[in-house]
Amino acid sequence: MMKDRWIALYVENEVGVLAKISGLFAGKAYNLKSLTVGTTEDENTSRMTISSTCDDLTFEQIKKQLNRMVEVIKVMDLTDVPIHMKELMFAKVKKCSEEDKAEVFRIADVFGVQVADIGVDSILLECKQTEKHNNELINLLKTRFQQVEIVRGGAVAIESVSTSCR
Repeated sequence: MMKDRWIALYVENEVGVLAKISGLFAGKAYNLKSLTVGTTEDENTSRMTISSTCDDLTFEQIKKQLNRMVEVIKVMDLTDVPIHMKELMFAKVKKCSEEDKAEVFRIADVFGVQVADIGVDSILLECKQTEKHNNELINLLKTRFQQVEIVRGGAVAIESVSTSCR
């Protein structure tokens, strides 16, 4: 059964590691839905958050192949554990009338997102929400406004310190 899977990797913070990891996915034709990377509290170590849509067998192969890579320090399957996850997204609503701008402000307030910039006829929203919440916002904006531009970053995730989240 195909489903969204989440992996966190601790890797050596070296040139070429990102290329090797993404090359593994490309070489095996695995679907790489989202990938984010950044340094950790240790500047020699980076943490990657990877989302892939695949079946159980493919996911097990991905984890095994990642574990075999010299630069990979640790592989963690976050698919079925309590985590906190957010995705960065910018939504630009263009060609707004004054009434449209007021509506965008109301939507931003309801969705808990920030207005990052305002132009003569455009508004830029900064969203740090779950992927699902961002998808809901995109769908609403596209139904209400004619010109919407979306830029999404990958999601980052960390294991919960309690058991009540996702």
